[in-house]
Amino acid sequence: MSSATPPSTQPVGAPTAIACDIFCAVIDNFGDIGVCWRLARQLASEHGWQVRVFVDDLHAFQKLCPSLVPDRARQAIGGIVIEHWHEPTHAGETLEVADVVIEAFACELPPIYIAAMARRERKPAWINLEYLSAEDWVADFHLRPSPHPHYPLTKTFFFPGLGPGTGGVLKESQLDASRAAFEASQPAREAWWLKTTGRAPPPAEATVVSLFAYENPAVDSLLEQWRDSAEPVVLLVPEGRISGALARFFRLPSFAAGSHAARGSLSAHALAFTEQPGYDALLWASDFNFVRGEDSFVRAQWAARPFVWHIYPQADDAHLPKLDAALAHYAHTLSADARDALARFWHAWNGVGQADWADLQRHRAALKQRAAKWAAELAQVGDLAGNLALFAKSQLK
Repeated sequence: MSSATPPSTQPVGAPTAIACDIFCAVIDNFGDIGVCWRLARQLASEHGWQVRVFVDDLHAFQKLCPSLVPDRARQAIGGIVIEHWHEPTHAGETLEVADVVIEAFACELPPIYIAAMARRERKPAWINLEYLSAEDWVADFHLRPSPHPHYPLTKTFFFPGLGPGTGGVLKESQLDASRAAFEASQPAREAWWLKTTGRAPPPAEATVVSLFAYENPAVDSLLEQWRDSAEPVVLLVPEGRISGALARFFRLPSFAAGSHAARGSLSAHALAFTEQPGYDALLWASDFNFVRGEDSFVRAQWAARPFVWHIYPQADDAHLPKLDAALAHYAHTLSADARDALARFWHAWNGVGQADWADLQRHRAALKQRAAKWAAELAQVGDLAGNLALFAKSQLK
């Protein structure tokens, strides 16, 4: 990511490159634009595509990309054009149809853009990028075509997933090497701690936990367990929706970025919201990661550390089968005891039962080993950007 690159008004890219438009409506939080921005950067940097991103909420986007100018209609960052999308009718300052059109998370393309797609002599590859799910039915629906009812166009459903027959998940080609370099360099880790928290790294006997979550009633009990732990726990908390609970626990007016607090065995640092590459380093610096939604869930898997997932809650507990499907993939090689402990904790963190940190920590060695093996297994599915690029090219022949 080149967040230091100043925005410009002109796109950068080879004129012969495949042109790709990604449409993204920010529904809630940062997950939608987080996935789209990762995908855009990878398609541009690793596949040489000329990418344009239409997004309706530039203020949310700026959190992930600080160099973005939120009141600018069109700008380019790192060679990727950003259009402020005034949905549902807006299609950019100039109506241009790309070779590959990605409709992220069923956001619905502007009617004027669809009509222009139909007029194009060589029809674009139209892809509906869906939300990530680990459920078995995903492989059956992945790459399923959907003809348009009025135009000579076909949309293809592209499903991210954790198993064979799906689109996989996003992973940059250099990610493993970057993580290995961080892990192998004590100076790099010390510099990260100093820059991120203003403090030196904690002692080796401390358990470092990153906490990124939606509002969660289970956090109060967990903070108490960490406070009463026999060994020190160092908590790293990106500023966000969980910050209020930390402030109440530490009896502070707020727990904003730069705050530090301690009670019993627990010490905590509030971190500024970070751009995407910075979040990976946070996961690598931690022994255990609490993540939420889709983007951080995927990054935690590549970090090869034990983690707990706070899945986006849905009405009538529709999210719980999705949680269990992910567990089925991730935990299937664990011993029954370790698998049950992990499942109990994941369920408790998602509102079913009581979170028992000591129960989970009894299986720490097995969970650590499984996290590393799972990252290798997941890589066999292929990365989402690569799989999508391969499919799109097959449609453009």
